[in-house]
Amino acid sequence: MNKLTNNMRLIGVLAVATIALILQFVFGLPLYSQIIISSVGSLIALLMFIDMVKTLKSGKFGVDLLAITAVIATIAVGEYWAALIVLLMLTGGDALEDYAANKANSELQSLLENSPQSAHLLKDDSIIDVKIDQVKVGDRVVVKPGEVIPVDGTITEGTTTVDESSLTGESRPIDKVTGGTVMSGSINGDSSFDMIADKTANESQYQNIIRLVKQAESTPAHFVRMADKYAVPFTLMAYVIAGIAWYLAGDPVRFAEVLVVASPCPLILAAPIALVSGMSRASRNGIIVKSGTIIEKLSNAKTFAFDKTGTITKGHLTVSKIYAAEGYTREQVLSLAAGAEQQSSHILARSLVSPIPDRIPTATNVVETTAEGVQATINGQTVKVGKAAFVSPDPIKTIDQTTVYVSVNDKYVGYVAFSDQVRPEAKSVMDSLHEQGVTQIMMISGDQLPIASEIADRVGIDKVYAERLPEEKIEVLKEVEKKHRPVVMVGDGVNDAPSLATADVGIAMGAHGATAASESADAVVLKDDLGLVSKAVQISDDTMRVAKESVLIGIAICTILMLIASFGIIPAIFGAMLQEVVDTVTILWALRARGGDKKEADLVPAQ
Repeated sequence: MNKLTNNMRLIGVLAVATIALILQFVFGLPLYSQIIISSVGSLIALLMFIDMVKTLKSGKFGVDLLAITAVIATIAVGEYWAALIVLLMLTGGDALEDYAANKANSELQSLLENSPQSAHLLKDDSIIDVKIDQVKVGDRVVVKPGEVIPVDGTITEGTTTVDESSLTGESRPIDKVTGGTVMSGSINGDSSFDMIADKTANESQYQNIIRLVKQAESTPAHFVRMADKYAVPFTLMAYVIAGIAWYLAGDPVRFAEVLVVASPCPLILAAPIALVSGMSRASRNGIIVKSGTIIEKLSNAKTFAFDKTGTITKGHLTVSKIYAAEGYTREQVLSLAAGAEQQSSHILARSLVSPIPDRIPTATNVVETTAEGVQATINGQTVKVGKAAFVSPDPIKTIDQTTVYVSVNDKYVGYVAFSDQVRPEAKSVMDSLHEQGVTQIMMISGDQLPIASEIADRVGIDKVYAERLPEEKIEVLKEVEKKHRPVVMVGDGVNDAPSLATADVGIAMGAHGATAASESADAVVLKDDLGLVSKAVQISDDTMRVAKESVLIGIAICTILMLIASFGIIPAIFGAMLQEVVDTVTILWALRARGGDKKEADLVPAQ
């Protein structure tokens, strides 16, 4: 609404300017021009003053105070054309600033579209499809293979594996047996099961995530913009010079003349243009920054928090270790495991088959036991692949890692362990962030502590918070001390959406299309490259440096003009025109933020 209002004000001032010019220079009616400009100018100044008072009450300093005072002063002394020029500058700057700081008010469409819509109710041994909001606590629900689990519940019949990565960040599938609980929004594996609904849809985990995002977006963190920081001393200095000039000259016109050249165009125009330019540069590098304020926060960021699965890691399991018992080679163990699993739809089966697609032996009599493993006949021998207790009656020493164990004719022959592959650029990204002034880097993951800690040590992360659900991740971010803020959260997936919305800046790894994380984030990395996170910080640093230079250059020029105007040398209308010269200088300097390294587009992979 505010953006619409500012655009309407600009259109109104342009319309008034056109009418006033026609009345004065075509019909020769300067009095009517003065009445129209004075009336509309006073009205717009009053409306902007009311907005400014609201801004002051919120604890921020409005940068428009000088310009509003200049408009009122020039109208009061009859310099109405000067007032019109200042109004054009003022309303044009506000409209541009709205564009630069246009926050994407997400409606969470992606999140809502992916939420469960229906459920299979089991009544009198028959299945009835109903809308999800019709499921009541205690209802019996059937979940078929590959479906999204509709509500939180407890399994009453059947065993399966469930993919909870979108909710908890756990990269490996979770085995679920009778009596186990399941969460809405997670994805069922390859077996059907029955469950009792423990919660209604509105109270289940997936809807809870949606509510968390909405709550976080409705309570944004307080942030003091760069323009506000410079506005206070600049405004005080302008009033002091103008007041002294009025006192010494004994003429209120002198007050208006000084304030006209003091109108804070560097704050109103230069900073937003630099921010828009920085956003454009980021976009060329595959980073969508949704507002100019985010550029400021990224430049000042002290803490970075990363999700693990799909952010620090690539989000898919790969073979990390193969152990072979005496009499077998590691290649034989892997080949046997892949042969038995090649017909399975289990996530680990795909990870086993991919390393040796051309050397997989033929398997027959394949029997899969859900949540336990697979048995098959290979070269006339019975091969079992799965949990330790499933493959052999003898005790097997297990390891704390995602692993499948292999036996031949019930004799244990080895195991294949898996890990989520760390992004090769992750270590250099953490090093770059530290060099860029980030004081602490955290990992906040839903995965188990040993797995999260091992990966954190490899890439150089300072603190690890593991086994955290979405609402627990939010608490970690809220507890970051003030001296370590702003805090930036980087993640992907549904489970990261509330955290991205809660952090001072949320960055989504959105290379694989629109996700709930992208919708609730302040910036989105469009390419599958974690290095663009540190690139975003670099661009933000460069942008803020240019913005500050633009503001300071503009303030310096305005100060010189104020001192000259205090002696009555610069008439009000000429001073207003000089402001456009200052505008041009500061704008041209601010546009330098769009440049950057000409070769930087080659540093990121093509889409």
